[in-house]
Amino acid sequence: MRERVVAACDGASKGNPGPAGWAWVVADETETPDRWEAGPLGRATNNVAELTALERLLAATDPAVPLEIRMDSQYAMKAVTTWLPGWKRNGWKTSAGKPVANQDLVVRIDELLDGRSVEFRYVPAHQVDGDPLNDFADRAASQAASVQQPAGSGLGSPEPPSAPDAPPAKAPGRRSPAARKKSGGSSRTIKAKFPGRCLCGRSYAAGEPIAKNAQGWGHPECRTAAAG
Repeated sequence: MRERVVAACDGASKGNPGPAGWAWVVADETETPDRWEAGPLGRATNNVAELTALERLLAATDPAVPLEIRMDSQYAMKAVTTWLPGWKRNGWKTSAGKPVANQDLVVRIDELLDGRSVEFRYVPAHQVDGDPLNDFADRAASQAASVQQPAGSGLGSPEPPSAPDAPPAKAPGRRSPAARKKSGGSSRTIKAKFPGRCLCGRSYAAGEPIAKNAQGWGHPECRTAAAG
């Protein structure tokens, strides 16, 4: 039995809500994609797609083996690592007393997490030299959303291509000021001189890396998400 399994999962929605899909990928001992699965969801939100991807990954892996899950969805990760205990105590209600969104998926994920060792690791999406497993899951989910067909290693499917709506790769080089302005700010990452709060709602401390986006300064990964 393997000591630990490394995996990634992702969801995609073309329109949010719109045609959606989910995907997961499990790596071999060298962290190379080994087996994967993706599927369509019809019309759904990105949050539903992200949670479905996590639910399908947990259902497809051995609960007796420790699992590391790499994700680029802060919503899905916080839902199961930060907010879920409070939701359960409140009878599946939010702190405002409203029903938890996507409760059926969250409850199912909670059941699948019970009694097993799972480490969640956040990885920024769409990064040059980013996490290869997350990139694989992202491409597979995007393809499933676009074509609304299942795919996977068990079906003999080829490796998922780049997303059909992804912009073509550009040659490396310095962008013009106009291009930087259009993308929401400078590409520089600096260390914060003072503590502050990012547009995502999370705070950052003095000395942490921050980058400029259209609304001000914040986490580099939030700038990337806003630009995308």
